[in-house]
Amino acid sequence: MHIIQSSGYQLELGSIVESSFIEKLKLFSNEKIVLFADEHTSEACVGFLISHYDQLSEAEVIVIPAGELSKTVEIVENIWEVLSDYQIGRHDLLINVGGGMITDMGGFIASCYKRGIQFINIPTSLLGMVDASIGGKTGVNLGHFKNQIGVFSYPIAVYIDPLFLLTLPEAELMSGYAELLKHGLISDVTLYKRVLEQMEDPASISMELLKDGIEIKNNVVTADPLEKGERKKLNFGHTFGHVIEGFYLGKKGVSHGWAVAIGMIFESYLSYKKGLLKFEDFQEIERDLLKWFKIPSFSDDDVQQMVDWLLNDKKNRSGKIQCCLLEGMGKCTFDHEISLNEAMEVFLHFKNQQINLN
Repeated sequence: MHIIQSSGYQLELGSIVESSFIEKLKLFSNEKIVLFADEHTSEACVGFLISHYDQLSEAEVIVIPAGELSKTVEIVENIWEVLSDYQIGRHDLLINVGGGMITDMGGFIASCYKRGIQFINIPTSLLGMVDASIGGKTGVNLGHFKNQIGVFSYPIAVYIDPLFLLTLPEAELMSGYAELLKHGLISDVTLYKRVLEQMEDPASISMELLKDGIEIKNNVVTADPLEKGERKKLNFGHTFGHVIEGFYLGKKGVSHGWAVAIGMIFESYLSYKKGLLKFEDFQEIERDLLKWFKIPSFSDDDVQQMVDWLLNDKKNRSGKIQCCLLEGMGKCTFDHEISLNEAMEVFLHFKNQQINLN
């Protein structure tokens, strides 16, 4: 069991039945417990937990449809009403069981309900394990804009059991690998190379690689919990990635990790065009990522809409688009202003390297 200390709580990587999860549940022996999941994780993952822990035999279970289309204020409001119907109080517990969408939403639901109830994250996707469940960011989408509504709020624990990865299709694993590649590109080129090697056999991810990826994310957010400085580096690939994800929301094959991978290609190209990244390094990144993540098709009108959406990015300041850029593989810097013309040029440059998602 790997135990990693974070901001006021701990992450445990290993078998959940050998973790402190049972001790955490005992703290709520006189309180109500709610399990929150989507339709993909409710049977396999929630069923596993209920069958292994008597303390969960009477837990309420809330299940929502899978996918980003469920990550809305309207569904959150419905869940708050359900919690009220269950008479959930401020001393009760919400357990989020699922991928990044569930831990993002569940953390937000718990943080705002009755001014905050305690919650635990049990990520079941690779992306959730190495990224979304760590660091206290919670939120939901606002239309096509990713995570526009949310707060920083921390769970009382995060339990990361690789057993749950066995329930994932390969496409979901690849989405998580994209975030691991990002961790490597912003801080550790050796990790980046190791992730690329692992992707050749995606289903057999090593515990050591998981641990190293998690520690990169955790170390950054522990040092800068409210994203005032260094934590901004974790947004590499997300400026362009979020508008791409929002634009193709609901289309088959478009996941958060996939969109971030395309965003990393775009932002690496922009890094090269601004004279920060060597052309050879950009070519290597482009070649590596395009092997696994193809660029979607888009028209000139699509480009104009996505460029306009960049003006609503959460990282913007004083009306200026802010972007993370690379100064080398493993070295990321932040708070770079980019113009609408520069953003347009990036989209148009890649317009001929696209696939049709329809």
